Amino acid sequence: MASHFQEGNSTSSSLSYFILEGYEGVGSLRYFYFLITAVLYFVIVIVNTSLIVVICVNRSLHEPMYIFLCSLFVNELYGSTGLFPFLLVQILSDIHTVSVSFCFLQIYCLYTCVNIEFCNLAVMSYDRYLAICCPLQYNTRMTFNKAVIFIIVVWLYSFVKVLITLSLNIGLTFCGNNINSLYCHNYLVAKLACSDPKVNNIYGLFSTVIILVPLLPILFSYMKILRVCFSGSKQTRQKAVSTCTPHLASLLNFSFGCSFVTIQSRFDMSSVPSELHIILSLYFYIIQPLLSPVMFGFQMSKIRNICKHVLGYKMLTCRKNKILTK
Repeated sequence: MASHFQEGNSTSSSLSYFILEGYEGVGSLRYFYFLITAVLYFVIVIVNTSLIVVICVNRSLHEPMYIFLCSLFVNELYGSTGLFPFLLVQILSDIHTVSVSFCFLQIYCLYTCVNIEFCNLAVMSYDRYLAICCPLQYNTRMTFNKAVIFIIVVWLYSFVKVLITLSLNIGLTFCGNNINSLYCHNYLVAKLACSDPKVNNIYGLFSTVIILVPLLPILFSYMKILRVCFSGSKQTRQKAVSTCTPHLASLLNFSFGCSFVTIQSRFDMSSVPSELHIILSLYFYIIQPLLSPVMFGFQMSKIRNICKHVLGYKMLTCRKNKILTK
């Protein structure tokens, strides 16, 4: 292991791997961490997949709001698959290295997941604005085809945006390969560069400005919704609260998760206990895929009733089969 760290500190223009230092404290608890991670990934896959199937199979759910939810659940699966299998392998491994090509691939998956999540939530906020503020025009202004176009734009925008960022970083020359994290992080990888990152910094500032693209519809939508709530009837306020609460909860959780990742990558966290460090670094990728199905899926009466009907039908079928076998 010492030879790996010696190589990691040497200047290299043709780096072949990175070393993940976040697994140093795993030790004898590796099987416990493996079990917890495997259970979390299993629950995320089962819950999100179930809701995707429910939305796709039931024609009554082929409406814009549920199309956006389906896109959100697909993204949760996409981001989780880009991280959890990798974590499971690394937890059981004795040497925590990752090839440069795979590291950049993981960065691409995780960063596109974050961008898609944010843009999807922005589109959903606009959808909620139309449903609450313009209910009579909703069916003409937000059709099924328009919802599909919104989803395509969201995914393409995110893939292209992150691809440009990644293409700039791939061309950098690295002076080390030690990453203090459990997984590949774009900012931490860029910090290892010894070549001039001027172009990267300029695009980084441009990317920060681009964040306003999904942020503006969120702010606009909720300003309009709040205005209607204060001036509208009690029924309107109740509708706004019931439909916007899951969305706001998801937005807040998204903000907290991104803040934790940003703080950990840009500030010294050596004084923070390793367990807390692990939890904060994985907060977004664990809580968001679990929260979205609960807040959006099971809180919506239409989806909840269909799930109850399916489960009830299966239980009834099982009872009939048992009676027949007797």
